[in-house]
Amino acid sequence: MFLFFSFFCYNLNGDFMNENIKSHIKQKLSLVPEQPGSYQMKNKDNIIIYVGKAKNLKNRLKSYFTGTVTGKTLMLVNDIVDFEYIVTNSELESLILEITLIKKYNPKYNILLKDDKSYPYIELTDETYPTLRVVRNLNKKKNKNKNKYFGPYPNVMAARKTVDIINRVYPLRKCNNMGKNVCLYYHIGECLGYCKRENIDKEKLINMKNDIISFLNGNKEIISKKIENDMQIASQNLNFEKAIELKSMLEDINITLKKQTIVLNKNYTCDIFGYYKHNNYLSVQVFFIREGVLFGHHYDIFTVVEEKEEAIIEYIIKFYEKGNLLPKEIFVNDLVDCNILKSYLNIKVSIPKKGNIKKLLELANNNAKNLINEKEETISRDDKARLTALNELKNILQLENIYRIEAFDNSHLFGTFYVGGMVVFDNFVANKNLYRKFKIGIDVKDDLSAMKEVIYRRYYRVIMENLEKPDLIIVDGGTHQVKVACEVIKSLELDIPVIGLKKDDKHRTNTIIDWNLKEINIDSKSNLFLFLTKIQDEVHNYAISYHRNIKTKGMLSSILSMINGIGEVRKKELLKKYGSLKKIKDAPLNELEKILGVNIAKNLYDYLNNIQS
Repeated sequence: MFLFFSFFCYNLNGDFMNENIKSHIKQKLSLVPEQPGSYQMKNKDNIIIYVGKAKNLKNRLKSYFTGTVTGKTLMLVNDIVDFEYIVTNSELESLILEITLIKKYNPKYNILLKDDKSYPYIELTDETYPTLRVVRNLNKKKNKNKNKYFGPYPNVMAARKTVDIINRVYPLRKCNNMGKNVCLYYHIGECLGYCKRENIDKEKLINMKNDIISFLNGNKEIISKKIENDMQIASQNLNFEKAIELKSMLEDINITLKKQTIVLNKNYTCDIFGYYKHNNYLSVQVFFIREGVLFGHHYDIFTVVEEKEEAIIEYIIKFYEKGNLLPKEIFVNDLVDCNILKSYLNIKVSIPKKGNIKKLLELANNNAKNLINEKEETISRDDKARLTALNELKNILQLENIYRIEAFDNSHLFGTFYVGGMVVFDNFVANKNLYRKFKIGIDVKDDLSAMKEVIYRRYYRVIMENLEKPDLIIVDGGTHQVKVACEVIKSLELDIPVIGLKKDDKHRTNTIIDWNLKEINIDSKSNLFLFLTKIQDEVHNYAISYHRNIKTKGMLSSILSMINGIGEVRKKELLKKYGSLKKIKDAPLNELEKILGVNIAKNLYDYLNNIQS
């Protein structure tokens, strides 16, 4: 059972606050109960910007508005204009609620892992004819099959090399969809001819799977001896080319698949989380132990606003929910509430008291501490440069707050096939999960029309889906681009400032064009210049990469991709029937209508007959 409350509150750390308001807020905070629960901080746009949990809501919420806060916590407090909280019956309920709300709202001040990619694993399928492959985004709840998984592999190249070696040594099934006839792999001895589905030695398959499992669990000798034996046979048969190839594979095993030397006296399969917090920075070091061997490690360092215990629990949960496979057990420091983490993850969570695991945890903690010692100064310097640039931009534009920036650029192929790109920066840090691409209609034949369409589509969607609005929009270009963007924003009845970045004769950004079309020069030696240039380069490269991807698919496929209404199915039908752009262009309209329908066929027909073949 949850109890829901909402209070409007003010930033007690702001210069504009007086003692009466502080007293008023303290009085409201005094009504918060001393119970467990989850709380949500909101900004001026009523957007949830942070979700936390607490054993004692009253104490935790008061800590934001009394005393001194610094760094990222100060930025959070400066952004808060409202807060809500939900009382729960237990800490586990508050954790479940917190994680649920974080998933739903993706608040900007909560922990954001560096990327959304999980580590690769090697999968050996549990099929009649097994196959071996590299996979990502595993989740124990989603993988209810009996396939076996090995990893994680911090180095994806090592994982792919491992699969390649095993596939060459053992005649596993290589194809996804078996045909009726055997392929080249069968003829070179790297497949048993599963496509024939007959005379397959089942005992050989079982032995082969057992060898592979043993090898992937750390027993490299089993494959090394097989390769050495095959190498001797090749040499005796004077097949020196094959012998050299096998020798190279043997070297790959000794180099690419080399494990670290720390071996435990028990076959532990676990993850060990070490961490260290200093100021607003949290460093995490994860050791992957597989079958008693230190298989690899992972580290992160980031700024946090929550307490250390709360931050590490949130980090561990996010680490596995982004696709990493849960091990049999995880080990943590005594700071973490093992019971609450165990209940949430549904695996064994322990605090080692002695022995090798305890030593490894201490090693992970020391590595986390060393990481902060090495990186904190650099990160702090970068943070200071970003905040200096943001303050400079706010002063120049006379804006109270700039957190989220959305930047736009367009690209085209020889004056046609326009596409748009949008990148998002939070506090001048790229938020690549929010990048967007736009395919623009074929009737658009100039930059301004392309910009107009992209801006309209983006912010119409923001309105309809109630997405978070940016504090600033940046367009690539001068007066005309800014004017068009402002007209679109005004037509949507939005109040978002727009600026343009204008280049000089040497194609270097040197001027801001604000929404009043006023030109503001930028000091090329300033932090602001560096960060604006970074944003401009990022959105430019993102937009043109869209076209590069299109080009790799071939010009015909590229053109068809640019026609609204032609998806993959219709594209394949056109390619299958005609095979070339010239033949499609020469096709009668009534033929195209049979595949595309009247309106889309007319658009394609008119377009192809108005461009050069």
